[in-house]
Amino acid sequence: MTRPEGTDGVGHVRPRIPRQSAAGHDRTGAEPDARLTDELAAVIAGARRRALRDGDRQIDTAHLLHTLLECDPEVRAVFGSGPQIARLLGYLVQRSIGYGLRWQSGVEDSGAVPVLTDVAGWSPVAARAMEDAYGRVERRGGERARGVDLLAAIVAAPESRAVEVLGRAGIEADELSARIESGQAGRPAGGDAVR
Repeated sequence: MTRPEGTDGVGHVRPRIPRQSAAGHDRTGAEPDARLTDELAAVIAGARRRALRDGDRQIDTAHLLHTLLECDPEVRAVFGSGPQIARLLGYLVQRSIGYGLRWQSGVEDSGAVPVLTDVAGWSPVAARAMEDAYGRVERRGGERARGVDLLAAIVAAPESRAVEVLGRAGIEADELSARIESGQAGRPAGGDAVR
């Protein structure tokens, strides 16, 4: 008997995010996914490499935030210029010390019953953020998720490591979320920016 598309055979919906190989080897890019812009696919691949380099078992929201800031001009524009973004990048670079060492001993999780436990190589919170980014695309009638979609999903997760780092850098997640939403208001429906 064949499984319905998008399910695991017992009625649970399978997540639709790029996965690491079962052997856990780094892949040079995200698996092809027509729902991602090329820029966001590159961000995911970069976050995967960063997690492996840092000795982390999973991609978490801090890896995603760091790579978004480095690779996506649209995401950087949300933060504006000034000392806050430099301070934020400084905290993210210091991941290998301090709170980053504490993070290595645990999984980034909301504490709720995990709903995406079979997403290899992704923390539950990061996997949920990726799914929420796809949800944003669907709600606006678009086709492909952009970096700003993923950033919006990350900052909407108060339990995420990315939000913790934002707070340390003096950036309020709620204010950032409001900036993202106001920036999206001027976009035409279905207007997926392809740079």
